[in-house]
Amino acid sequence: MGIVAGLDSSPDFTRIVVCDTDTGAVLRQGYAPHPVETEGGGRPSDVDPQAWLLSLGEAASGGLLEGVQAIGVSAQQNALIPLDTQGNTVRPAIVGGDRRAQVAAADLIDTLGGRQAWAEAVGCVPQAAQPVTKLRWLAKSEPDAALRTAGLLQAHDWLVWQLLGRPARRTTDRGGASGTGYWSAATGAYRPDLVELALGHQALLPDVLGPSEAAGTTPEGLLISAGTGETMAAAFGLGIGLGDAVVSLGASGSVMAVHPEALVDSSGMITSLADATGMHLPVVTTMNAVRTLRGAAELLGVSDLEGLSDLAMKSTPGSHGLVMLPYLEGERTPNLPHTAGTLAGLRRESMRPEHLARAAFEGML
Repeated sequence: MGIVAGLDSSPDFTRIVVCDTDTGAVLRQGYAPHPVETEGGGRPSDVDPQAWLLSLGEAASGGLLEGVQAIGVSAQQNALIPLDTQGNTVRPAIVGGDRRAQVAAADLIDTLGGRQAWAEAVGCVPQAAQPVTKLRWLAKSEPDAALRTAGLLQAHDWLVWQLLGRPARRTTDRGGASGTGYWSAATGAYRPDLVELALGHQALLPDVLGPSEAAGTTPEGLLISAGTGETMAAAFGLGIGLGDAVVSLGASGSVMAVHPEALVDSSGMITSLADATGMHLPVVTTMNAVRTLRGAAELLGVSDLEGLSDLAMKSTPGSHGLVMLPYLEGERTPNLPHTAGTLAGLRRESMRPEHLARAAFEGML
């Protein structure tokens, strides 16, 4: 293939890595931040997708993509982009960490017949982050926007569609589709009845591509792969196989493992996703990961995460009795969307910066 690029549009930034497929060498990289902080210091729930494109353009500036023949796209998961009949956004994207839809999640669970019914239908139990739950929230809270919604995309789907010049065909991949709450990894098919259950009417859904299929070619001639969500991209990039397990810490945290079959967990702790290779990827996800560490670094006046790590190493395992539950933005696993973080075990001898730094790291494990 020659020179290819991998593009990751996370909740916080866009990163592009250009590689030589013959040698595996990284030739160059680009980076640009996203507008992730509100005035109150939290992550916004609504984001104009154009901000992702602007970030992508900044990350690719300076001829970064010169000579590139193909691009693989991964992006933050669960960001829902409702489109009207013309393909324009009905409202800003509702991003993955949004917690407004918690009541809608409970409503959906009851309407279909309980947690087991959902686990068997699509491999997951609705939670606030998932697109199907966001659709229910939209129908209840913004009915005019819901009525104008004619098509649905996620962040990865929307970026690929834009790169391809907004063709008539819209695509996604197995990994991205499996997190929506209206596509089953077990059957490999959509459940349009669940879209109607949530939104109140049907909507156009993107075609689901297989692992080796391409989404298309850009007007400039660049091949765009099927791509996937960031969790599936991480698993693929690490080359994990049966028997391997991976802990991933990004904006959110996850524990994942490859499995040959879709799993059914009625508790909702495990989400049965599809991976990027044709296998399955059971995942347990938490909402609070690296942002917890960044918050601890700011509190302690440490400039970066490496400095926080150095400080934590001055403490001992157990953080001298200090325990942090890092539920700074509510939590998904366990399902505590309205809870807050706590710091316990405070004694005079534990009130030292190094113990708090270590407690922040240990709180994510």
